[in-house]
Amino acid sequence: MNIGRINEYVEKLKSNAEKTGYFLNPDEEFLADLAEGLLTNKDRYGYEACPCRLSDGIMEKDLDIICPCDYRDIDLDEYGACFCALYVNKAIYEGKEEAESIPDRRKSEKIDKNLASGTVKSPENNLSYPVWRCKVCGYLCARKNPPELCPICKAQKERFERFL
Repeated sequence: MNIGRINEYVEKLKSNAEKTGYFLNPDEEFLADLAEGLLTNKDRYGYEACPCRLSDGIMEKDLDIICPCDYRDIDLDEYGACFCALYVNKAIYEGKEEAESIPDRRKSEKIDKNLASGTVKSPENNLSYPVWRCKVCGYLCARKNPPELCPICKAQKERFERFL
């Protein structure tokens, strides 16, 4: 893959992380490898599926693992890094701690979400518009359709769910 394209993408990742208050893995070589994997998946599937997980190749099935994945924040809170270690906490970023192996919570969480989706009923309301929630960062907005791009984390509209 073109090294210039990878470097450009790494700079984009760094800029987005800085703007949203996140830290990327400080190991530049590792970061470039992850960026290459994300770009490979973007070329292959049309979206940036996590390079450390098996993708179905069908966007609707992979929405939870499109970077930044649905599990990033909970992994950061619990382990200090996301599953692929692209995102890390401040201590790891500053070299005070090291990232460790993280179990993949995708299967168990996906099953739990599927079970819950059939049982949770939304309350009746008198809102003029539905409320949409970004599954990546939690941003909420009330409008007919979800935004094309989350103004907070830049996730695409497919990453939104109807909240109310």
